[in-house]
Amino acid sequence: MNWTATGGVGYPAPGGFPHDALFHDSTDALIDTVLPFLHDGLAEGDAAVVAVQPRTAALLREALGRDPRVLVVDEDAVYGHRTPAAITTFRRLAKENAPGGAHRVRVVGEIDFGRTARDWLEWERYEAVINEALRGFGLWGVCLFDTARLPGPVLDAAHRTHRQLVTPSSRTPNPQFTDPAEYLRGLPVPDEPLESTPPRFAAGDVADFIGLRHAVASELADLAAPDDLIEDFLLAVDEMTSNALRHGLPPVGLRLWTAPDRIVCSITDGGPGWDDPFAGYGPAHGDDLSRGGMGLWLARQLCDHVDIRGGAHHPGEGGISVRLTVRLP
Repeated sequence: MNWTATGGVGYPAPGGFPHDALFHDSTDALIDTVLPFLHDGLAEGDAAVVAVQPRTAALLREALGRDPRVLVVDEDAVYGHRTPAAITTFRRLAKENAPGGAHRVRVVGEIDFGRTARDWLEWERYEAVINEALRGFGLWGVCLFDTARLPGPVLDAAHRTHRQLVTPSSRTPNPQFTDPAEYLRGLPVPDEPLESTPPRFAAGDVADFIGLRHAVASELADLAAPDDLIEDFLLAVDEMTSNALRHGLPPVGLRLWTAPDRIVCSITDGGPGWDDPFAGYGPAHGDDLSRGGMGLWLARQLCDHVDIRGGAHHPGEGGISVRLTVRLP
């Protein structure tokens, strides 16, 4: 297929974020789609970035002949961190490699979705979010999905989060694509079994913010966990508690649980919450960090899972709850 602007099939118009999916079950289908995408882009004046798993990277390096114009990024350096960090990394790569004019940075990406349904959910959210979060950055992404390896729920989610489907011979609209906001609002909030057990620590009506922080820190002091992990979690708890006190309605409550493999904290308030399914995947006020609005964004970077329940996200559940989870090594 010709992927060039001058004669391409389905070449995207300027603006937005073209977000395509390649579902493949063979090396031939992978190579026969990705190589023309990159080669035609380079011929057109676009830049090329590849962020894929090591086996795929080796295949593409061999097929590309180690073309120095193709930037191959360690997949872990992009996707190995939490989802907001991946978004920040792609925005940075776009700015650093922007070819100028109407040209784009063509990206081939491949996520390791993890081993559990809980891990999959974070990256399923991410695939929906980037349809909006990467708009206007001059990127064109082709995401790789190995149908022989990836679990069914991940493949189902991929069909709903990519606007276009690509093959070695075509680029066509995806009939299963779902509006990202609608898709995100429809995702379930997983149950946390610890929440059905007595908490290790609870505060029913927070009034002393400093005292609360000391109390939570004291509860976590004896855990066999790295100091920086505990400090990051405490910062996330601080940010979410501060948000509840500033922007929510009383009472503000906190419950804390610990288990051998994770720490869980739920912060609640009586407010209506907000109706922004993209909240926390970037600073609320963009690059102007002096205006604040970083609390949820920081929490998503510092915790493995951030789940929002109640309020506008789940009508009928009085108040709003933000649940923070971090895995223990």
